Amino acid sequence: MTRMRFGAFIAPHHPIGEHPMLQYRSDLELAARLDALGFDEFWCGEHHSTGWETIASPEMFLAAAGERTHTIKLGTGVISLPYHHPFMVAQRMVQLDYMTRGRAIFGSGPGALPSDAHVLGISPLVQRDRQDEALGVIRRLLAGERVDYRCEWFTLNDARLQLVPLQEKLPMVVASTISPSGMTLAGKHGTGVISIGSTASEGLAALATQWQFAQDSAAKHGNTVDRRDWRVLLSWHIAETREEARQQARDGLMRWNNEYIFETLQRPGSKRFTSGDQAVDETAFVDGAAAVIGTPDDLIAKIRDLQKITGGFGTLIGFAHDWANRENTLRSWDLIARYVIPEINGLNTLYRDSRDYVIQHREVFEQAGKAVLNKIMEHDGAREALAVTKNSRLAMPGHHAPDLTRKE
Repeated sequence: MTRMRFGAFIAPHHPIGEHPMLQYRSDLELAARLDALGFDEFWCGEHHSTGWETIASPEMFLAAAGERTHTIKLGTGVISLPYHHPFMVAQRMVQLDYMTRGRAIFGSGPGALPSDAHVLGISPLVQRDRQDEALGVIRRLLAGERVDYRCEWFTLNDARLQLVPLQEKLPMVVASTISPSGMTLAGKHGTGVISIGSTASEGLAALATQWQFAQDSAAKHGNTVDRRDWRVLLSWHIAETREEARQQARDGLMRWNNEYIFETLQRPGSKRFTSGDQAVDETAFVDGAAAVIGTPDDLIAKIRDLQKITGGFGTLIGFAHDWANRENTLRSWDLIARYVIPEINGLNTLYRDSRDYVIQHREVFEQAGKAVLNKIMEHDGAREALAVTKNSRLAMPGHHAPDLTRKE
């Protein structure tokens, strides 16, 4: 069985009010904690407005995370390519790959927040085309080519990087939402995909048909795509019981929805919740829900449903948030590492098989025990030692033992 990889994604979404320095430190501590728990990937985004999304440079943040971690891969989720000169993006990704000892993943997108593009004077009508154009140039630069390129928004004069990435093939991923554009771009450039839109019910429903867009585009451009390089995002909060999960997440989930999704982003189809219970019920306990608020078993069931819906993907990425307090949030990730990951990847299967084998073959093992006992009884010294053991046991209230020193 091919094992699924697991990771985390921080946009981040932090309620306004906490000290920004402590928010950054908390996010870095989460990266270190997930690395210690054995998670495979850690992603962070790039945003420049709204007040809730506080990381402006994912490369800078991940370089700091790289000094606090050892094995976890570190992904830009994502660099908004229309906001940057492609040569500078390529340079920073190469540096990040060296600074993290070959653990960088290059994720790119067109830019998610209209307010970010507005600040930079970029029309939303050109963002996806510019991502496509920039990605083609960056791929050539990372391959060590010398590139001469001119267009309306950047110029390269005989440009070549001084270093290629430390990894022989730097992993590349593009963001995909509900529309086919992200999947189509991945197929065109032969990259992986991170499906960010699956944190909403509409995006989750679209996963059933998404991969075909990537395959069709890859075939058109002479490339191949691999489901192992497909990452699917999912929101969750996990506790020992459903009731605990509800209580821990309810107020933070309502605030996140009301203050950020409904008031700030004004996302189409969103609405204001009037209670924490309504927030939980309509986020996690309706048909097609894109979040799991419950137990490890609930998340396991959801993952298996996702595997069926999608036809298979390589990595499940958990959307990190502040629905619960820090202590319960870390406990949620701990439960996933301890119980969800081994169950999905079959790590305990042989343990269970070994236990069942012992239970089902008691007669064989009891005969072996009798044989050992008979062998012991052939020696006088051993019989005397067993007699001492018998007498000490008889001294315990309610305990009776057979006479092991008697010769038959």
